Amino acid sequence: MAVHPDLEPLLALQERDRAVGAIAKAIEALVPEEETLDAELNAHAKALLDAERAVAGAEARRAELESRIAGYKQAQERRRQQLDYVRVAKEASTLMAELDLARGVLVKEEAEFLRSGDAIVEAEKRARDVAKAHAAVVATQAEARQSLAARRAALGAELAAAQGERAASSQAVKPALLTRYDRIRRGRAPAAVFALRQDACGHCFTTVPMQRRVLIQQGHSIEACEVCGVLLYAEG
Repeated sequence: MAVHPDLEPLLALQERDRAVGAIAKAIEALVPEEETLDAELNAHAKALLDAERAVAGAEARRAELESRIAGYKQAQERRRQQLDYVRVAKEASTLMAELDLARGVLVKEEAEFLRSGDAIVEAEKRARDVAKAHAAVVATQAEARQSLAARRAALGAELAAAQGERAASSQAVKPALLTRYDRIRRGRAPAAVFALRQDACGHCFTTVPMQRRVLIQQGHSIEACEVCGVLLYAEG
């Protein structure tokens, strides 16, 4: 059984492509591990950010209450001063009612102000606990991330070398045949070149017409399957 002169470099190129593909898949296989680590770290980072925002919110609330209380006290002092100069009983009665009402509001605000201090303490404690948990995750992940980075770097070097070998191997394939080969590889077939399986295509198992099969077996040409389009050759 004769072998077409272009077959050997074509099969060699396909082997190079398989090597490149295998390394690329190995690199892709690292992604779920990286995503798992990132998801865990991001969750802790979000919890830390939320805890820090809660502290800032509690502090802002306390500052707001402090400002409001100061305003209420100033308003009360003005009412007391007005009361000293009021000579009309009705006006005095109105000011006294306002003073009593404002005093009740002030008591509630001051009680809320005291509680706001406790809220800050609790928020700060929560933030410290979350920060510790975040730091622990970072420390725990450090080794795993270093390992992943090393594996990715090693695979990246392997991929670059394999791609270089692939490029060199492609130089041995005639341009027209290389164009056909590359076009097939971009399709759905797992490879571009398949061996005949008795009288059928090794990819889709469609029977190859006898005349074309003879040409393949005698090494006169590298034929494409009429159905799936892959290139066919006869195994020796």
